Amino acid sequence: MDTHPLRMIDVGDKPISPRTARASGRLLAHPDTVRRIRAGDLEKGDAVAAARLAGIMAAKKTAEIVPLCHPLPLDSVAVTIDFDDPEGVSISATVRSTGRTGVEMEALVAVTAAALTLYDMTKSIDPGMTIDRIRLDEKTGGTRGDWRRGEGRIRLQP
Repeated sequence: MDTHPLRMIDVGDKPISPRTARASGRLLAHPDTVRRIRAGDLEKGDAVAAARLAGIMAAKKTAEIVPLCHPLPLDSVAVTIDFDDPEGVSISATVRSTGRTGVEMEALVAVTAAALTLYDMTKSIDPGMTIDRIRLDEKTGGTRGDWRRGEGRIRLQP
């Protein structure tokens, strides 16, 4: 018998509050691939616009992708693509909602989908790319309070 059955956590008694989460990740690629992504010089078209849109769409579908996530009404999803390294593309997503549970998973899924879209649009010219460092950078709101990477840990629940 399974002593720890899978279940969606009941958040019905939690207070409604503003929630925000920001996640980030990177696509590591050959410098010419990064240059072509930035210039929009790809056979499939504008990879930056496609990646932003894929991230937004994915955030809205998180509960369909991650089995125990609650479907949430999202107030906003912003996906940014930055070129701060000749061998990498930085991706970040900020998700906002007003609800009973956080939006960390939505931000992480947005970054992942954006990175996968960049990979898909450039794999024919650079199949050795790596998607790297997808992580939660910060979250605000909720009963456990705010958390930012590098500023310590929130209390972990058993």
